Amino acid sequence: MSIRLLVLEDDRLFNETLQDFLEEEGFIIDCALDPYSALDFTYKFKYDLYLFDVNLPYESGFDLLEKLRQSKDMTPAIFLTSREDKNSLAQGYGAGADDYMKKPIDLDELLFRIEALLRRRTRQSRIILGEYELDTIAKRLYIGDAPVEVTQKAVELLVLLFESKGEVVTSERIKDRLWPADQMPSEGALRVYITQLKKFFPCAILNIRGIGYQFKAENV
Repeated sequence: MSIRLLVLEDDRLFNETLQDFLEEEGFIIDCALDPYSALDFTYKFKYDLYLFDVNLPYESGFDLLEKLRQSKDMTPAIFLTSREDKNSLAQGYGAGADDYMKKPIDLDELLFRIEALLRRRTRQSRIILGEYELDTIAKRLYIGDAPVEVTQKAVELLVLLFESKGEVVTSERIKDRLWPADQMPSEGALRVYITQLKKFFPCAILNIRGIGYQFKAENV
């Protein structure tokens, strides 16, 4: 499955260098020059990893990542910065960073760190749900080693319901997660995805009339 990265770097030349290098390594790359543009990208796409500069126009990379973490976005993030003081290091990790690289960046080392973070996340992404196994990163459902025939959006919905830990997820939140900002959400399609999931988890997915849906892991 293709891996999508968001690069936030206000130095246009270095931004383009990162994009060229990472695309050659097989990643899908979206690039932003400022935090507001980066935030817009996070509304449109689901990313596997963030690469954020720190010193940026409008607000710092620290501020942006802290906002994303507060909104429950736990996408792995690496800061790329010229700052060397320990306070900045502490601030970066405190904002929710997974790694921190000082400029100038060695691109080969950056690739090693990206791959290590993605491997770590993949190992943590498999969840056992009864006789099924849910990969929350690849958005796939398995029975044994065999993938289950189900649409990816249905699995994305299952991941959202599972990550909500038994709380009711509103229909509005589901639509925001499943459909990009430039697409019109479909109530009919949402019902189809719920029907698909109920084939595998008939007792675990509850329809909370007029509000949304709930996933009861203890009923799996």
